[in-house]
Amino acid sequence: MIGPEDVKNGRGVVNKFAPRTKSETAEVILTIPQSITALAIIACVVASIIMFGYMPVLLGFAGTITLIYVTVIIFKSLLTVKSLESALIKVSIEELDALTKGPELPRYTILVPLFDEHEIASKLIMNLTNLDYPTDRLQIILLLQEKDSQTLGEINSQALPPHFEVLIMPDSNLKTKPKACNEGLKRATGEFVVIYDAEDRPEPDQLKKAVVCFRKVSRRVACIQAKLEYFNPQTNWITRFFSAEYATYFNLILPGLGRLGMPVPLGGTSNHFRTQTLLGLGGWDMYNVTEDIDMGIRIARRRLQVKLMDSVTWEEANSHLGNLVRQRSRWKKGGMITFLVHSRNLVSLYRDLGFVNFVSFMVIVMTTPLTLLVNPIFWFMTLAYQATNATFIEELYPLPIFYLGIFSIALGNVLFVLYVMMGCKVRGLHGNIKWMVFAPLYWAILSFATWKALYQLATRPHFWEKTNHGLVTEKDYLDHEAPKRSSAVSGAIR
Repeated sequence: MIGPEDVKNGRGVVNKFAPRTKSETAEVILTIPQSITALAIIACVVASIIMFGYMPVLLGFAGTITLIYVTVIIFKSLLTVKSLESALIKVSIEELDALTKGPELPRYTILVPLFDEHEIASKLIMNLTNLDYPTDRLQIILLLQEKDSQTLGEINSQALPPHFEVLIMPDSNLKTKPKACNEGLKRATGEFVVIYDAEDRPEPDQLKKAVVCFRKVSRRVACIQAKLEYFNPQTNWITRFFSAEYATYFNLILPGLGRLGMPVPLGGTSNHFRTQTLLGLGGWDMYNVTEDIDMGIRIARRRLQVKLMDSVTWEEANSHLGNLVRQRSRWKKGGMITFLVHSRNLVSLYRDLGFVNFVSFMVIVMTTPLTLLVNPIFWFMTLAYQATNATFIEELYPLPIFYLGIFSIALGNVLFVLYVMMGCKVRGLHGNIKWMVFAPLYWAILSFATWKALYQLATRPHFWEKTNHGLVTEKDYLDHEAPKRSSAVSGAIR
């Protein structure tokens, strides 16, 4: 066990990160130039209202948001089409057999950040020991917090195999997952490294599949992302939508991004890296509460790539409304932080990404929280117009904007409902498809979480809002084991 004093003093194997400037992290949310720019924009808006009245300003706002809606619809439709062209890297049984019979497998490091996970710690150990990888080539680092006495006690009560290590983070005000992962990365001895979360159930052969995938792709591929799916998609109405959303994201969005070579916002778990490449990227931004999205953008800025492989890690879908809002508000806050960090120098960002990837960054990172913030406003305006025929609202939509608005509201919402239905079909969740007609209600919850994220961005930007796990029991799992499910799903996708 490596205690907090050892962490402070850097004892043991300590890898060195590539240097990174303060402006490249989220330690400061708004830099002075960004603050000046924000104030200048506000001043311009106020001046425009004084000079021309509020109507031209509102008209410009409505037109801009409508164009953004249309852009998002077209962009995500393109990604869906590309994802259906089978963009996942597949590993055959023969390739796995050849890997086992071939030269010695590379050393692999698994990082597992834990905080207040005492209720599922024993399941975690079981899931990790079920991995089909030689234990003498495996390093599993459990990253715990000094003040988390319950999880520490539960881990200490387990008879951990020799390839498990416990690394204890000293207590501090900043308690984030990327901060803990960076400490683990410093001590990683593997050629490859992967993050698993406390509730994860990765396919037993996922590490071997990742090794095969890395050997099949070029050195420009910095990360191979496994698919994330939920083992309790039918616990209640929340998990039905949650599972459909993830099925759509990992089957119909991310593969398209990877196929087109665009920036891929990584999942928070099951992302496999070349260790030296990850060190060269400077590790994770410990101040960002959605470090996975940030890492995906930084990979793209180095002109490196992310690919997705046909392997599944099973997770627990949130089944409690409050838990869902807490998790999503953190995710959306991290997305906003990622946008602010990478847009500090738009010229540099454009030069790093190129035109197509720059547009992709704007659509994926900027417009996702933006549309969720403005959705309730436009929903209210639509309902108000239907109820009152208010001329004020009608004046905001001259014919060109009106037709685009009808396109985005009618066709756009229908398309997105169809996409989540497709996600259910691909995932094999046929019983959930009929529920997707109520998806706009779920989107309304996400909008609430995004407004909460905006508030926290201003008040508690580095606060890591904890997601509670272990809310479902074994009876909530699907009838057969995760490896069997993953094989069936993989076969359906093929």
